[in-house]
Amino acid sequence: MHLLFDLDGTLTDSQSGIIRSIRHALTESGLDAPPAESLRWVIGPPILKTFEKLLGGESAHLFDPVVRSYRERYGRIGLFENEVYPEIENALVELTGLGHVLHVATSKATIYAARIIEHFELAKYFHSVDGSELDGTRADKAHLIAHILEREQIAPTDAIMIGDREHDMIGTTANKVPGIAVLWGYGTREELETAGAFACVHSPRELAETIRSNSPASIAGSRAQRASRP
Repeated sequence: MHLLFDLDGTLTDSQSGIIRSIRHALTESGLDAPPAESLRWVIGPPILKTFEKLLGGESAHLFDPVVRSYRERYGRIGLFENEVYPEIENALVELTGLGHVLHVATSKATIYAARIIEHFELAKYFHSVDGSELDGTRADKAHLIAHILEREQIAPTDAIMIGDREHDMIGTTANKVPGIAVLWGYGTREELETAGAFACVHSPRELAETIRSNSPASIAGSRAQRASRP
């Protein structure tokens, strides 16, 4: 079975570095930066979409310099203001030991995702690390998942996507791949279930148990049965 893992909010708690880098980029361009506590929503969506929303029409002319400032700080400091969630590595050890093939599938730029996975010594668990290009190509989870399935020649019935935001679950639905939502990240149960999650799990240990107890076909069948209920 192929398991596609989101990165931010699923494998690592990355909000500190992302939010600090966003606030830095805004203030560097003379803009007011929202309080850090009000920016939790930025974790998950593609970063270019985030800046489009933050800047709006009146500051659209600052888009390019703000993005450059963000990437300068994030690539130097921000991506390491980050930590692996407790018990994640135990779950990865168990899942690879059961013969599953693990992949990272993140909207974050691949050049950053690969550095994070290497820095936290998680690369040994993953067959591939895929994210977006810096121009936003494949930042949409539906496009990214489709790309991985095609390149690796993975049937949707032989894959599960694991993530913490609605974008992950919407991407699974578009590709007919079952999705398991994790509740230790940045999304809410309501958000994730509405977006089509088959199951919501509270801990990496519960994630491993859910995968061990279900095949992708049984998960897909159960999800279809739930979706057909009035």
